[in-house]
Amino acid sequence: MNGSRSGRGRRIVLWRHGQTAWNLERRFQGSTDIELTEEGVGQARRAARLLASLKPDAVVASDLRRAAATAAELAAVTGLTVAHDAALRETYAGAWQGLTHVEIVERYGEQYAAWKRGEPVRRGGGELETEVADRAAPVVLEHAEKLPVDGTLVVVSHGGTIRTTIGRLLGLEAHHWEGLGGLTNCCWSVLGEGARGWRLLEHNAGTLPEPVLGDDD
Repeated sequence: MNGSRSGRGRRIVLWRHGQTAWNLERRFQGSTDIELTEEGVGQARRAARLLASLKPDAVVASDLRRAAATAAELAAVTGLTVAHDAALRETYAGAWQGLTHVEIVERYGEQYAAWKRGEPVRRGGGELETEVADRAAPVVLEHAEKLPVDGTLVVVSHGGTIRTTIGRLLGLEAHHWEGLGGLTNCCWSVLGEGARGWRLLEHNAGTLPEPVLGDDD
């Protein structure tokens, strides 16, 4: 994609959903459809007011309830219609889903360690991170291509899916994706188009640094 010579180029804001009960319990959610907590709704509402100031042109979200409800808060203050796409769901992680972080390390220690080393691992018999990027990144690019010059797209998704999508769009090799830290609930990262493709402009923005609670910590 070629940026405008006179403007900043298109931007993609990748926004993680608000807090869920499983986040607080450090329980792996994956593609399990978990709702936001009351605090999570409040996080989404506060963040939506900030993101609305960017005057986004379009919003696309995962169809899982925690992402869809987060996106709905932005729709409420911008008047935009949210497009939902199952390709933006969190990584399916099979037997890991529903387990706490401690339980995963205890039961699948070698698999967990291999994943953290950057090896291609089907966590719990689920998806590879590259497969997540294969399904999510094209959807993000498809919506970005429809933006006006200097337009902004907000993508409401999940920590792991956002990280793999950023890695893919930046052209990083998959074993380097772990180098991108996780996102705090309702924080976001911003990609901007440059002369050589997409660039990471901000990462885990939105608050002062907080612990990352979720599948991607």
